[in-house]
Amino acid sequence: MPACPSRIVALLGLLLAAGCARPHETLPAVNTPFASDLQFLREHTQPLVLGDPSGPQVVVAPEYQGRVMTSTTGGSDAPSFGWIGRAAIAARARQPHMNVFGGEDRFWLGPEGGQFSLYFRKADPFDLDHWQVPEGFDWGAWDVESQSPSSVRFRKRLSLRNYADTALEIDVARTVRLLAAGDVASHLGLSPPASVRAVAFESANVVANAGPQPWQPESGLVSTWILGMFTPSPGTTIVIPFADPAEGPVVNDAYFGKVPPDRLLIKPPLLFFRGDGQYRSKIGLSPSRAKSMAGSYDSAARVLTLVQYTRPAGANRYVNSMWEIQKEPYSGDVINSYNDGPPAPGKPPLGPFYELETSSPALSLRPGEQYEHVHRTFHFAGAEADLDQIARATLGIGLREIASALGGSR
Repeated sequence: MPACPSRIVALLGLLLAAGCARPHETLPAVNTPFASDLQFLREHTQPLVLGDPSGPQVVVAPEYQGRVMTSTTGGSDAPSFGWIGRAAIAARARQPHMNVFGGEDRFWLGPEGGQFSLYFRKADPFDLDHWQVPEGFDWGAWDVESQSPSSVRFRKRLSLRNYADTALEIDVARTVRLLAAGDVASHLGLSPPASVRAVAFESANVVANAGPQPWQPESGLVSTWILGMFTPSPGTTIVIPFADPAEGPVVNDAYFGKVPPDRLLIKPPLLFFRGDGQYRSKIGLSPSRAKSMAGSYDSAARVLTLVQYTRPAGANRYVNSMWEIQKEPYSGDVINSYNDGPPAPGKPPLGPFYELETSSPALSLRPGEQYEHVHRTFHFAGAEADLDQIARATLGIGLREIASALGGSR
């Protein structure tokens, strides 16, 4: 069977059909100043700002499930890197199926579809009308357990029931940290040139089985799923290193129909994917292909973005989120990337935005047992020659090669 739509397609169809989303009328232009985004958020919620105005800052929103809304390298004219769902935020009302608040790092759980889905009720059809993001990580504030100038820790108890009618009690402890220069050097194995402006942060997401029964494959496992939404541009190219040679196809590009060759290029050991927000498409890499790094480069703004995550050695069982009863419910992807675009001719996109996403393995946890998935985001801005050093050291390719891989901006 062809791949069924994921959560983005569901929301696009539902919101646009209902006439309640007009993103091009309400969202800011590309490269919104950080000060503008922060002011907007303060008008509608009570964000927490990690860092200080003289340097890198990260904005976290307790009301929006502790997600990182945006970040900046610092300075009055510094850009804002996260895509913010201004229409949903300004509405101040709960939207059906999903609340599109945006954010560079948000917490979800998988799987989305299949016989162990968390987004469909037992016996419901896998269609747009019945798709619903669970309330616990879609609506309502998360409790702030502790806070410092550079970090904040949230807690949330989730009571879920999957498609197989398995009850799941889950405790989540989520810590967002602004990373210092020393942390960046340690995690990436390099120190950016002094002329490069940088901001980096991580979310450490601890999921615990708070119920009386162990989580078993036969009744449904869950996974931690972290999604980052970023502002697209005509010059943005997503770059994902992959294991080569390895078993299986390099990439799953059938989520919304096969991605055209001018938008996806496989050039071992890298793949290139457009992040221009002009064509709805999604890709994923399996455990045999995924590495611990993904990135993107905006050649016009000269911004290099990297995403890094914890990948346990030998882990090969990941939840499958296809919207169907699955033959292989634990053959899902580890890394995903989504590029937004018009859902149909003449229809506006949801954002537009692009996403970099990572998932934990499927979690077989005993009562009281826990697992931590760490997702890190790095933004670097500066001269091409300086950013080129970082790209070569982390992604294994220079910026000019990235910018020209898909024929340049369109």
